[in-house]
Amino acid sequence: MKKTLVAYFSASGVTARAAKEVAAAVGADLYEIRPEQPYTAADLDWMDKRSRSTIEMNDPGCRPAIAEPVEQMEQYDTVFVGFPVWWYVEPRIVDTFLESYDFSGKTLIPFATSGGSGIGKAEKSLQEHCPDAVWKKGQLLNGSGAAEWAARAVKS
Repeated sequence: MKKTLVAYFSASGVTARAAKEVAAAVGADLYEIRPEQPYTAADLDWMDKRSRSTIEMNDPGCRPAIAEPVEQMEQYDTVFVGFPVWWYVEPRIVDTFLESYDFSGKTLIPFATSGGSGIGKAEKSLQEHCPDAVWKKGQLLNGSGAAEWAARAVKS
């Protein structure tokens, strides 16, 4: 039996809302990619060159620790990966997630929220982290339409 997981990182709750809508639409399990050390408002101040998010994003090798692993990842055939776009790509904690499991042959479907950036550079970056996965086209989910998109994405 094929199972689907919606794994997401959300710093402010916007991506969490989209992830919950996606999971409900496709009957998927939900997993929040939570940092071992939670982000504070100061950590997320991208205007501050010394903020945690800025430091992480300026270091391509940075891999923030995740609080709890996915239980029995092997049971999932399809994984939606959701995140806010930071500096035109996925946050480094999403890279930690992708590099923590073997996604060979699994279908991965990215979705993102963004205040103005597209998802294209993030899709390219994600695929570089998991080249043996089967990647489907991603989608920005800013507002409505998440459920309809998710239902189409799992069928295509």
